[in-house]
Amino acid sequence: MLAQVIQFLQANEGGLFVDCTLGMGGHARAILESEAGSMVLGIDRDAEALEIARERLSAYGPRFKAVHANFKEVAAWAPLLDRPVKGILADLGMSTYQLRSGRGFSFKDDAALDMRMDRSRGTPAGDFISFATEDELSRVFREFGEEPFARPIARAIVRQRSQAPVRTGRELAAVAEMAVPARIRRGNVHPATRIFQALRIYVNQELDGLGEFVREAAGLLATGGRMVFLAYHSLEDRLVKQSLRDLAMGCTCPPKLPVCGCGHKPVLKLLTTRAVKAAELEVLENPASRSARLRAAVKV
Repeated sequence: MLAQVIQFLQANEGGLFVDCTLGMGGHARAILESEAGSMVLGIDRDAEALEIARERLSAYGPRFKAVHANFKEVAAWAPLLDRPVKGILADLGMSTYQLRSGRGFSFKDDAALDMRMDRSRGTPAGDFISFATEDELSRVFREFGEEPFARPIARAIVRQRSQAPVRTGRELAAVAEMAVPARIRRGNVHPATRIFQALRIYVNQELDGLGEFVREAAGLLATGGRMVFLAYHSLEDRLVKQSLRDLAMGCTCPPKLPVCGCGHKPVLKLLTTRAVKAAELEVLENPASRSARLRAAVKV
């Protein structure tokens, strides 16, 4: 949804932009090329992807800066901003690089189950799979994957690892596939889809602090500055939607109160009352965009 992102950010007007999830630098490049005076601060917790993006965008010189950080840790990168921000972008999905990086993100991955976006922090997914109890596995699959067969899949993993370790993405996918009855599988959706999502969210703590980030980032925007979010599953989208709505809310006093007593004023105005989805043509060209949900707001 590159065109929609650039349009909602109004990147053609120039200014300072923050790409909170730099990845391979595709969005950042499009922003920099939209207006010759634009500047981008790119943030990514994946040090390997960050180095690739630095090299790809080196031609833009001082107009582009990159920092290795978790974007939700605003205090780590906000001091680098020398002016109010024109636009903030957070694409909350996986990058193509990460899917191909041999960290166990893919059903077909024969590398060790890792799933950490920042390999310098946290616990690999393989360790959790190896030592978590059935109850712990089931809770993570249900809470972060909304998986209706969380318990049977958790039970199957515990049973399988008692015979041999579940070490790779391919092995985990096979266990999940055996645990979900064939008669109730959803079309072409692999039975392990939600399990992989749940593990990735859990390992990277993707939901932690997301709502607080929206509030802190809004405070960095210049008046008229814009925020754009791309989410790919309901849990993240729900948090973003509610946080934006809270910041767009005005007076919260009871309707019958003649004078406002709360003094609450809106910080943002919603630019999308409903999530914007990818066009049919884009979905045909890039099937991964099917699940993308774009939400945007402007600072008032």
